[in-house]
Amino acid sequence: MSETKGVKKPGFFTRAKNWIVALPQRIAHAFKSMVAELKKVAWPSKKDLINYSLVVIAFVVVLAIVVGLLDTGSSSLVKKLIEL
Repeated sequence: MSETKGVKKPGFFTRAKNWIVALPQRIAHAFKSMVAELKKVAWPSKKDLINYSLVVIAFVVVLAIVVGLLDTGSSSLVKKLIEL
C-alpha cells in the first residue's frame, strides 16, 4: 500500500488534454474496425436480395390488412356500444 502513496494521478486538465489528443486516433480506429468487420460479411446475391425484399413487402401488406380489419371491427364495436 505504501507504494501507491507516492504515485500522483494526473489532474483533470491533463486528462482532458490527453483525451482530446487521442480522440482522432480512437475515431480512426473505430472506422478501421468497422471496415474490417464489413469485409467479413457474407452479402446476399441480387436474386436473394429481391426474394427477401418481396417476402418482407408481402408480410407488411398482410399485416396492414389484418391491422386494418381489426381497427375497423373495433371501431364499429365501439360505435354499437355507444348507441346503446
